[in-house]
Amino acid sequence: MPLLPFPLPQADLLFDPDFLPAAEANALLAHFIAGIAWEQRAICMFGRELPQPRLTAWHGDPAARYTYSGLTWEPRPWTPPLLGLRQRLEAATGARFNSVLLNYYRDGRDSMGWHADDEPELGPTPVIASLSLGATRRFRLRPVGPRVGLAPSSIGLDLPNGSLLLMRGPTQQCWQHALPKTARPAGPRLNLTFRWVAG
Repeated sequence: MPLLPFPLPQADLLFDPDFLPAAEANALLAHFIAGIAWEQRAICMFGRELPQPRLTAWHGDPAARYTYSGLTWEPRPWTPPLLGLRQRLEAATGARFNSVLLNYYRDGRDSMGWHADDEPELGPTPVIASLSLGATRRFRLRPVGPRVGLAPSSIGLDLPNGSLLLMRGPTQQCWQHALPKTARPAGPRLNLTFRWVAG
């Protein structure tokens, strides 16, 4: 199935719920969980250092250093599976990517708070390809300030195993996104966000 527009004012979102076949997505999930050097870094919130509620890793070209939430990431080298996904995503989207942030949500207690991928090194209108592996989780978006007009306070989008969400254009300027905790049973999930970081 091709990437299809997801309607959202002042945003440019494309979505394919079946970008990867289930068997391939499951194999990649198992490979990355076992083979990636995962970290749980601490961030400063309300004057305290707290561990991020998920595991993370950063891979990319040597110059693709990235800073967010006060953390600076030096890229680990591309692995063959990550490089293969990068090439397929570039072919599918027409965009270029030099790095990928991997987030490992071990169960429903792991989460990502509200934020926008609007760091200066990503540029004013970044293209971010978000690939999901494993358990389906609800991705939420909410408008930033009054620029979105009559948009709802927030919307949800389920991201199933093997799905691809492409965010581009003004999306990061006008919308924040999050992956909330869930009390429902949830298995492991990986999210790989491919992006271009200016050197």
